[in-house]
Amino acid sequence: MKPFFIAAGFAFVASTAVAEMTLGFQWGDIPRCTTGRPNTVANPEFVLGGVPQGTNRIVFKLKDLDVPNYNHGGGTLKVQMSGSGRIPSGVFKYKSPCPPSGRHTYEWTATAKKGNQTLATAKAARQYP
Repeated sequence: MKPFFIAAGFAFVASTAVAEMTLGFQWGDIPRCTTGRPNTVANPEFVLGGVPQGTNRIVFKLKDLDVPNYNHGGGTLKVQMSGSGRIPSGVFKYKSPCPPSGRHTYEWTATAKKGNQTLATAKAARQYP
């Protein structure tokens, strides 16, 4: 994964008493795919909460919980942030959800890091299609 540097476009709110990091997302306007051959698409918009103070990098990774060994990829964002905010769509590319038949459950993981230290992890899952 290539790191991405983000300097603007975030609306972060400082938070002083947050119990845990949270992650939310919607699939957005990705092309419908049910062939088992994923498209390379832009990341969805992510909504983060409770990002720990000192975070300088957030690593995103997508996993198909029904086929966990398939690598959908993700992205790494270099940021200085804490509290809550939105990561806009289109910051990195990944392999879209594309189950060969039926519905699969996909899980995004966001890991807040400071250097090599993991500060917090948040997960959010949705079915597709």
